Amino acid sequence: MIDIADATAGTGVVAGLGYAPALWVKAAPVLPAGHDAVLDESLRDAETARWHSAVETVSARLARRARHATGAAAQVLEATAAMAGDTGLRRAATKSLTAGTTAEAATDAAVEQFMAKFHKLGGLMAERTADLKDIRNRVISELLGLPEPGVPTPESPVILLADDLAPADTATLDPSLIHGIATRLGGPTSHTAIIARQLGIPCVVAAAGLGAIADGTVVLLDGAAGTVEAGSDPAAAQAQVHADAARRAALQSWQGPGRTQDGTAVELLANVQDGAGARAAAAFPAQGVGLFRTELCFLSAQAEPSVAEQADIYGEVFAAFAGRKVIVRTLDAGSDKPVPFVAHPEEENPALGVRGIRLGQADPGLLERQLDAIALAAQRQGISAAKAMAPMVATLDEARAFAAACRARNLSPGIMVEVPSVALLAEAFLAEVDFMSIGTNDLTQYTMAADRMAPSLAALTDPWQPAVLHLIRSAAAAGRSLNKAVGVCGEAAADPLLACVLMGLGVNSLSMAPNALAAVGLQLQSVTLTQCQLLAQAVLRCTTAREARTTARGMLS
Repeated sequence: MIDIADATAGTGVVAGLGYAPALWVKAAPVLPAGHDAVLDESLRDAETARWHSAVETVSARLARRARHATGAAAQVLEATAAMAGDTGLRRAATKSLTAGTTAEAATDAAVEQFMAKFHKLGGLMAERTADLKDIRNRVISELLGLPEPGVPTPESPVILLADDLAPADTATLDPSLIHGIATRLGGPTSHTAIIARQLGIPCVVAAAGLGAIADGTVVLLDGAAGTVEAGSDPAAAQAQVHADAARRAALQSWQGPGRTQDGTAVELLANVQDGAGARAAAAFPAQGVGLFRTELCFLSAQAEPSVAEQADIYGEVFAAFAGRKVIVRTLDAGSDKPVPFVAHPEEENPALGVRGIRLGQADPGLLERQLDAIALAAQRQGISAAKAMAPMVATLDEARAFAAACRARNLSPGIMVEVPSVALLAEAFLAEVDFMSIGTNDLTQYTMAADRMAPSLAALTDPWQPAVLHLIRSAAAAGRSLNKAVGVCGEAAADPLLACVLMGLGVNSLSMAPNALAAVGLQLQSVTLTQCQLLAQAVLRCTTAREARTTARGMLS
């Protein structure tokens, strides 16, 4: 096999190996000559009707695919179909059409306008630009009478390569033919990563050098290491792929609970976003819910649901995991997840602005009403001291106030460890609340001063960064000192190798996407707590993320 330094390196987001010829996604349609012409007034109504017809066709096509998809794929396709029919997008295009622009040019201009807005918001909204580009390409192709752009249908297994993949493309991939995905752009929480994880397709994102790989080149993709290699020895590559297939087959039989080889328990929990997600997660070997992202229930809600309406929503998740732990995170709205009924101020840097628990400053009563709803839902389900967790806590005063509000409602208070100030003063914070959960996505972003959605900064936003691991150790040590629970609910929890390190650092629960549970559980089952502790000690001596990951992999190989 070629040296790792010669491989195309990116960020691995779905573990697994694939070995097959590379297949590049079809290019976007090119705007025709004369697309920027100004139409005579007599032609403008017909041009507007032509544009609306194309948009309706594309939106209906996406909605139809959503109805035939399941899980995250269905949700993403529904969101993209809704975006295609978005009133704001329509208004922008109609304004251009009224001025005499062609339908193709109006589509291009409207999408460019919204992409600029999404880029300014940053975070998850910046990643939605891939969805907007996909809508643009589909509408323009429809207007030009061209076939749908995107992923070709291969006749034999391939490794799919693209600058980026739209949700409509990723959601319809056939894992029997697509043995791996690599994109030049994207991040760990992009739609490509989310759906690839659901489909179980090994995936690497943010691989900047991918363009050097020509169509048809046989490559070995390693979704754990985050590499795409050309020139591998065929026999050695096939042997690795067969071993990986056997490992993945073993995942199907793992049913939990989470524990190490020597019997040390670790709670393996699921991240969910609503009642439907919780019911789906309950079919996996999850011991409870470590993160209920309530804001994802309300991304399209124009008015704040009443306390009773919210309680109905939260009650669905409690019911799906009756008798098991459920941690309800209060609204983590703002920045990349604007909720329509919440007052979001215009900010130069939303990721460092009014989000999470800070929303209460601009919208008094919002947090209290949500806590009332969580308490009501728990009461209806007969749950004593349900767990509520606040995001983006940065000061002890915030932790004290949140804890008091929870206890007044017979709720058990917890906080997210996302801001380095909390990890640095972890024992003082944990003295105020009952538990903490480390959100490694944001903790890494704020520790490394790097937008976690920027592909060019993927190396900085790697949770294996030594500074991040030292902060996690600080939080876990506070938990041991005060005999209180400290878990991890960021993307790091779904990395089987890093899960062993986290256990060694003293973390006692891991919450992740449900389909990552078996891989993490099987890995933990193969090691002892002592091995995990030795791993953690060795990794903490490393000075780079790559060295940390390589050291851990070498110690367990």
